[in-house]
Amino acid sequence: MQRVGCVRPADYARTRNDLGGGATGLSPYLTHGLVTLQEVLSDVLSRDRLTIDHKLVYEFGWREFYRHVWAHRGAGIFQSIHPGPLPDETYSPQLPLDIRQGRTGIPVIDESVRTLYATGTLHNHARMWLASYVVHVRQVHWRAGADWLVSHLLDGDLASNHLSWQWVAGTGSHKPYLFNAENVARFAPLRWHSFGTVIDRSYEELEQMARTARPQPPKGPVEAGRVDSAVEPPLLHSPPADLASAHATIANTDNLLVRGRTVWLVHPWALRPPPADLPDGYVTIGVYPSEYHRDWPWSEARWRWVDAAMAELTPHRWFLDSESLGAALADASRVRTVADPHLPEWQADLEPAPALFPLVERPCASFSQWWSRATRGVEQAESLL
Repeated sequence: MQRVGCVRPADYARTRNDLGGGATGLSPYLTHGLVTLQEVLSDVLSRDRLTIDHKLVYEFGWREFYRHVWAHRGAGIFQSIHPGPLPDETYSPQLPLDIRQGRTGIPVIDESVRTLYATGTLHNHARMWLASYVVHVRQVHWRAGADWLVSHLLDGDLASNHLSWQWVAGTGSHKPYLFNAENVARFAPLRWHSFGTVIDRSYEELEQMARTARPQPPKGPVEAGRVDSAVEPPLLHSPPADLASAHATIANTDNLLVRGRTVWLVHPWALRPPPADLPDGYVTIGVYPSEYHRDWPWSEARWRWVDAAMAELTPHRWFLDSESLGAALADASRVRTVADPHLPEWQADLEPAPALFPLVERPCASFSQWWSRATRGVEQAESLL
């Protein structure tokens, strides 16, 4: 992949916090399995030698740490891991309309929302600013913000997204993450600068705000003369109509396609070519699990992005539930796929998702604890391969 070849570890380490810096842009490809962390690191190491504590390798670790937490907590990641600055019931359960419409009057927040809707992506630093404002300034529960954000991101991964919000909220970390106007000015373009707004305060003042329940948390001053709102893209629980018409359903699925054959299932989190050890005559089928999309809708842009990648792998793309999938594949000789926690239970031989770091079986309460165990005795990043 050309994008992998453009990764520059030195630039990443030096400028990763800057909105115009050396971010890799690989997150959607990693989330959806088009490329693996091993492949990225292998390509990078063909050009650069990295120690295990390099910032890029460290960031790879965060992705796998969040999967580690999800593996041990399951649905528990959707609840506060421990109390934050205020009791859970203090926070509003609804994301205010002015935030969803990008018209808070605080440039850094409104620009973040507009960028999210326009591109389906958002720099990690901007995600942290947005989450911090939602939770600590507006006192909205982190879950409301996390559910909203993950639906609009091309790289929306439930573990990375929701546990990152918990880290910012202080329910998954030792203290809340706070930011101010000076921090924004240091790392963001001029139009994002937010001096003179509610976030133009000292960190001591912001800490006090985060720990004080308020009946009406402060909004920003609405920008003079600005009345336009960001239009939130609709969220879809099933493929757009023109894509759905191209997808088979159980009603017209022909069992002759799979009868007596090995079936390789690709899904939205494993969009990569089949393994080389499949027998002759195997068939590849793409599946969108309707149970997942019932609970976690996507923007149209994400549906199209994922479906374009899936179409490169197979013309057979099904949107159906687990029971219907089982019936459609009943005559197959064997069904194989890559395991992923986003999936419902499928009757298939599950192969482990590629991992970069050694498996840490004992649950770790913090990234530092997981990192010390996952990298014990490792000095050079090449040892991970």
